[in-house]
Amino acid sequence: MSDPALAGLVKAVAVEVAALLRGEIATMTAPQIQPALLTVKQAAVYLGRSEQSVQHLVFEKEIPVVRVGRRVHLHRRDLDAWIEKNKY
Repeated sequence: MSDPALAGLVKAVAVEVAALLRGEIATMTAPQIQPALLTVKQAAVYLGRSEQSVQHLVFEKEIPVVRVGRRVHLHRRDLDAWIEKNKY
């Protein structure tokens, strides 16, 4: 580019584009890894039910659980299966 005005314009546009791209990249976040095992509280939120209702489902063995010591976890896949089973 022999024209200094054109070269300056191209540089200014390039700077603006770079700034916009930096802004876009800065706002991008990595996808969050969703845990396979949920606590009763998390499962309640996932199902849109109370913690007590999820505890009742666990007690009645309507939803399988994964026990680690005294901790109870529910597998997201089992919750999805329970949802499908209870559709009508």
